Amino acid sequence: MSTAQDPIILALTQNRLDHISHQMGWVMVRTARSPIFSQAHDFSCFIAGPQGEVISQADGIPIHTGSGGFGVRAILRDFDGEIAEGDVYLLNDPWAAGGNHLPDWVIARPVFVDGRLVGFTCNRAHQSDIGGGAAGTYNPTATEVFHEGIRLPVLRLVEAGKVRRDLWKMLLLNTRTPHLLDGDLNAMLGSTRIGMERVAALVEELGVEAALGYFTGVLDHADRLVRAEIGKLPDGVYIAEDRSDNDCFEIRDVTVRVALTIQGDRLIADFTGSDPQIKGFKNSTLANSYSAVYTALASFLDPNLPHNEGAFRCVEMIAPEGSIVNAGEGAATTMCTVFFAHEIIHAVWKALAQADPLRGCAGWAKNVFGLSVGKDETGAGYVFYHGAASAGSGAVRGRDGFNQIGHVCTLGGLTMPNVEIYEQLYPVRFQRQEFRTDAAGPGKWRGGSGCDYAVDILTPATHSFRGEGLNYETGYGIQGGGFGAFGTMRLEQEGRSEAAPKFGLKSTGPVRFVVESPGGGGYGQPLERDPALVLRDWRDAIISEATMRDVYGVVAGADGRSVDAAGTEALRYALGQEK
Repeated sequence: MSTAQDPIILALTQNRLDHISHQMGWVMVRTARSPIFSQAHDFSCFIAGPQGEVISQADGIPIHTGSGGFGVRAILRDFDGEIAEGDVYLLNDPWAAGGNHLPDWVIARPVFVDGRLVGFTCNRAHQSDIGGGAAGTYNPTATEVFHEGIRLPVLRLVEAGKVRRDLWKMLLLNTRTPHLLDGDLNAMLGSTRIGMERVAALVEELGVEAALGYFTGVLDHADRLVRAEIGKLPDGVYIAEDRSDNDCFEIRDVTVRVALTIQGDRLIADFTGSDPQIKGFKNSTLANSYSAVYTALASFLDPNLPHNEGAFRCVEMIAPEGSIVNAGEGAATTMCTVFFAHEIIHAVWKALAQADPLRGCAGWAKNVFGLSVGKDETGAGYVFYHGAASAGSGAVRGRDGFNQIGHVCTLGGLTMPNVEIYEQLYPVRFQRQEFRTDAAGPGKWRGGSGCDYAVDILTPATHSFRGEGLNYETGYGIQGGGFGAFGTMRLEQEGRSEAAPKFGLKSTGPVRFVVESPGGGGYGQPLERDPALVLRDWRDAIISEATMRDVYGVVAGADGRSVDAAGTEALRYALGQEK
């Protein structure tokens, strides 16, 4: 950092940029038409500097923002010398435009002050439908990108302040929900305009040269802090892996392998040896894999570290082309932001935990999700995400896992839907949404429980199944903790119950969609768990009496409201001797 930069102004600049990112997000939530945005917050706002490096990613979901710079640098590459005030750009393609997967569309608005480009304000948002072979963006039968929806290179959507109506009409023709997309694109434009105005005001206050210097300064500051943090870890090569049990069409292991090398203040994540790309739609694109590695590092290292692209300058990544972590152009990839992002994050966590075991995190369960698509009573199309069926997260030292939370790639950035609001917005009726019993991975700190979920879909619908967490345990335990339970998913109709496939499509009449979502892994020995917490979990039906007794060695008092201390001590001694 230049000696001319005031450290207080540097900190205030980062905080101001982060606040602007949040403001953009608030605008999006309040103005977007799709519940996937206004309720679930499946979008992320970020700010990039004039060279395309992300200088603030304070809003939204890490898997979105960690690769944000790839898209902005694609704009700079494709429109070099042509970017003008009043322009706005749109992109999604993973290979031609630096996107992560097709449903996540990026709106990027250049920021000019005194005729000079000083940055970009951006919104990456998962659209409700983008065409392709299945409604709702997720086509579990896809074997190539052309089955998944419209591919967008870097496009100039707004030119000199005027929307290109021909392009806008083309986009609306390529979605099954044009009434949603029209409003959502306007909300994305509005959020980036608010961000642009506020970034411009910040630059004007500081002066252009000083502001650009501080933008570089926040990146350099993050680089120094992360290097210092990595330097605290012991040098070495740490090898780990995580797997899926399927390729979307058949049961077989597909494995992500990483060799994590720590050399002083540098880190190399080498995925050589990971399995080749697969037939199904879980192949990870390069930008997505970078983002997954960044997510793993940011969540493992000191949480107070700055979250901008400078934080990852010291990270080198090796991802062989044609592998599951760097699929070749044309591969099916829509599911990649969840799987194989999940496996990449888990593999990196496992490797880092070898370097610093106390900071290890037990595995987050892989969700058992689906979506239902149909027409409501007005004839308008709807896309209903079963987000309320979220799984449990893994425990860490000092804290139980969250009973319900979104995919690990979101780190809690998705918002759990309000079921009453969803019943007003969609033709559905919720029957139950309650924490599961005996699904949480046992431990001194237990994993998240997952949930028992049932909702009636009141119209004929087509269901897209994404049951990665079915039939095998995915929330691994650490430091003596146990695995969380796997999930189940089924349809109930006219007194019949039918197990759902891991991945697939099925059309039905009105039906009940039923899920038992998986549980997260535990941390530490279960017999070391505070008996009062065990009793609380039993009273809350997170665990059964048998688990309280046989796994945790706790005996409830006669009143059921207190722990039988003597009985617990004797039982734990006996169970310890058996081990």
